[in-house]
Amino acid sequence: MMRVLIVGAGGFIGRHLAARLAGEGLQVVAAGRDPKALSRLLPGVEIVSCDLARDGAGDWAERLRGIDAVVNCAGIIGAGADYAGVHQRGAIALFDGARAAGVGRVIQISALGADETGTTPYHRSKRAADDHLARLGADGTGMGWAVLRPSLVLGRGGASAALFAALAALPVTPRLGSGHWQVQPIHVDDLVAILVHLLRAPKALCARLDVVGPQAMSTDELTAEMRRWLGLGLGPEMERAPVLPIPRWLLALVTRAGIGPASPESLTMLAAGNTAPLAPLVEATGITPRPVGQILALHPSTEADLAMSQLTPIAPVMRWLLALVWLAGGLVSLGLAPAGSTDAILARLGLEGAAAVGALWAGSLADIAVGLAILAKRRGASLAGVVLMGGYTAILSAIAPELWTDPFGPLVKNLAVLGLSLAVHALEMRRG
Repeated sequence: MMRVLIVGAGGFIGRHLAARLAGEGLQVVAAGRDPKALSRLLPGVEIVSCDLARDGAGDWAERLRGIDAVVNCAGIIGAGADYAGVHQRGAIALFDGARAAGVGRVIQISALGADETGTTPYHRSKRAADDHLARLGADGTGMGWAVLRPSLVLGRGGASAALFAALAALPVTPRLGSGHWQVQPIHVDDLVAILVHLLRAPKALCARLDVVGPQAMSTDELTAEMRRWLGLGLGPEMERAPVLPIPRWLLALVTRAGIGPASPESLTMLAAGNTAPLAPLVEATGITPRPVGQILALHPSTEADLAMSQLTPIAPVMRWLLALVWLAGGLVSLGLAPAGSTDAILARLGLEGAAAVGALWAGSLADIAVGLAILAKRRGASLAGVVLMGGYTAILSAIAPELWTDPFGPLVKNLAVLGLSLAVHALEMRRG
């Protein structure tokens, strides 16, 4: 029975591949930086810990013992990402370790554009690892290899599907740049089918393949396809959907600020075009990927899909608003509130003079710390705010219950902040 190690098994493609291989009875070993998270995502699958950014070829010796094939699905994209460490040095160490361990077949998930035309650090790091794997496969050791370079990969849980579904769910449909940037998306089910075929094939491919769907389409067309999938418009209704053009310079500004799911690299990829001929893929594998509309129809959207698509664009806004509540509360108490406005409340607690000043500063600094932690996306920051707010509410309810009936609702409004805090926490947990 084939034993397959999947590196980056906690990612979008890795999870789908691991589930498919395990369902077909192959022995799957899932490798990633967070073994506990992998165990939750892939119950019943053997888990090993790894860190491509740090591990060398020697670190892979024990992990690769008894492994027949390796699939490297690890990939990162975004501001500050360690492309050289993860995509290049880490992948090269993995490939060297696989050759030393006598692994029979290695498949690398690269990216469309990771060739001589690639200009982004993302593409260059991927290509460096691709080139190294190709050289190893040509040195006479007998290790089979393949490099797959997908276009956009769609499917539940994928960043590309989430981005375009979020655009489609907005009341006004954004037009990215000219609206004519070309993509050639493939569904994750078809990509996984290609991977399974290459793993099971009697003879290794030993080649690089651009992995694309059968239909090149503009970003406008893909957004419309996702809108139809979400049930937000069909036929003439789609034509009447209001469109908001967003010029590239504004998109670049937004991505540099880290707002939204896109990154400067992904924007560059979209603007450059993301298409390739389909025939070489079909000739090499015998598999013809299905059109986006057809395969989306096989996975009908649910209320949860629509709700998540509508939440995604406003999630950063919710986080900023919640942080603003805490920062404003701390800063106003320290420097902007009228002198003596908090003295009466603190006096009810028996705090006066230096003790009152100390309590005021402690509470204000705690508020500011929670606000900064939320802005920094620290896990659990919003729940820490809930605990702090609960403490404030309990104290004020005990010493000044009349605040519950105050016309300005200083305590009643805490209920709205509680709801916002729980929503932000839920979205934080979704990221992890």
